[in-house]
Amino acid sequence: MTAFPTCYGIIPARYASSRFPGKPLADIAGMPMFWHVYQRAARCPEFRKVVLATDDERIAQAAQRLDVPFVMTRPDHESGTDRVYEAACLLGRDLEPSGTAGLPDDTVVVNIQGDEPALDPRMLSQLVAPFAAAGDGNRVRVTTLAMTIDAAEAASPDRVKVVTAANGDALYFSRAAIPFARDGSAHEGEGSPAYLGHVGLYAFRLEALRAFTQLAPSSLERREKLEQLRLLENGIPIRVVPTTYRTHGVDRPEDIGIIINLLGENEG
Repeated sequence: MTAFPTCYGIIPARYASSRFPGKPLADIAGMPMFWHVYQRAARCPEFRKVVLATDDERIAQAAQRLDVPFVMTRPDHESGTDRVYEAACLLGRDLEPSGTAGLPDDTVVVNIQGDEPALDPRMLSQLVAPFAAAGDGNRVRVTTLAMTIDAAEAASPDRVKVVTAANGDALYFSRAAIPFARDGSAHEGEGSPAYLGHVGLYAFRLEALRAFTQLAPSSLERREKLEQLRLLENGIPIRVVPTTYRTHGVDRPEDIGIIINLLGENEG
């Protein structure tokens, strides 16, 4: 293995949400949702530091009360990824004595979804591992996770699918069920997975994260409403890491009960 790069975890948390306003502050077993995400992310041994990135004073005040590190970001970001980049820049200025140098370009910055309170920390370790892989780590610029799903789950446009090249890099992400099985078979061959469901965690080298924020939204990104396609359309590869760990995002208030059950199952 090559030397492991310095890794930081950033949890974007905004108050506004059309389906679930105030979601980061939603009560789960007596604590706000962002606290659960932070506690789990902080258990990842590869992280030097994990911070919350928010533009809302209510979230910031709650984080301060609970001793969760946070940075205040602008309110006008178009995506969570843009917010993560600003947070990385702010974090770099805080960590550098000069206040100007910032984080090195090969720093790994992980975008941790703020609505995944049942996140398994081992998923984050899997996500950052390719950056230190012997003979390959220097080439990897962006990573994400995927897990095997069945045809019924793949049929939902809310479940993003991904197909990969032989080296594990993403060929395409889609809300459609890809690859399409022309002969009606869900398997390419004996033992092949039916579909790969994308897990929305990303790790970036800082230079790749910066590049993303400087690119305009791409045509496929706008069509599929998937911002990761901006990277592929501009020739920035995404390494897809398989995982068997399952989690569940919070999209609506009714998801809270599912999360409470998962937290109980995953403890320890």
